[in-house]
Amino acid sequence: MTTRMNEYKQQIITDFNSRINYDNEFRYRFAKPLIELAQLKPRQRVLDVATGTGIVAIAAAKIVGDAGYVLGVDISTGMLAQARHKVELEKLQNIELIEADADDLNFDDNSFDVIFCSAAIAYFTDVFTSLCQWYRFLNTGGIVAFSCFAETAHTASILFRQKAQQFGITVDNPNETLGTPEKCQALLQQAGFQNIEVVTQQFGFYFKDAETAWNAHANNVYGYQVCQLSPDKLAQLKAEYMAEIHALSTEQGFGHDVNSLFVSARKS
Repeated sequence: MTTRMNEYKQQIITDFNSRINYDNEFRYRFAKPLIELAQLKPRQRVLDVATGTGIVAIAAAKIVGDAGYVLGVDISTGMLAQARHKVELEKLQNIELIEADADDLNFDDNSFDVIFCSAAIAYFTDVFTSLCQWYRFLNTGGIVAFSCFAETAHTASILFRQKAQQFGITVDNPNETLGTPEKCQALLQQAGFQNIEVVTQQFGFYFKDAETAWNAHANNVYGYQVCQLSPDKLAQLKAEYMAEIHALSTEQGFGHDVNSLFVSARKS
């Protein structure tokens, strides 16, 4: 693995290990449409890729029942620790959680009936390869269901990238690869999937203060690049970004568009 790739992976781990208040109403609302798309049934075998705190995995485990099985994988030990705690509280016996890199999974062919990935596919280094792997992991007739964001989503992120560029720092838009229904359709078809459905929903919210918006981006794997700046330049960038957030805010806060795509497809 290259030095740059190691740095990218480590930043993901650092970011998500630090998220001790990850679960909130937004996360649960965002997970619900995936469960509905998959139309889970008792006895099914489920893989939840980048399971995080297990929101989707736990919901799936309750539906597939004791005769079913759910495997959640995540690269973050911090996320998995929170997930395991919730599984223990729910006293679920049909769910297993393991530490694994979503880019480097290796399961037998035809191992699962359903594969989920909630809001994490943008972090993958090769989305098409992952989709091909998922196709192989699924039984015939199996369903993949994932969520991602529109390429124009996340208003505060767009502003952050624009401000970073003014200081000579390029921050990639992680949502470009799958950021439209057409892009989702094309990649899934190339991977062999059929019966593709893409549903768009708006999950916007408000940042209550500019400091929260800054921290959400400067500590993210798609944003930490600004730390290359000198302390003076970084402080200037932060001040200018926060000033623009404040200027665009209302009494409710800064409106943050989260236009989202919920995608399902079937293995023929």
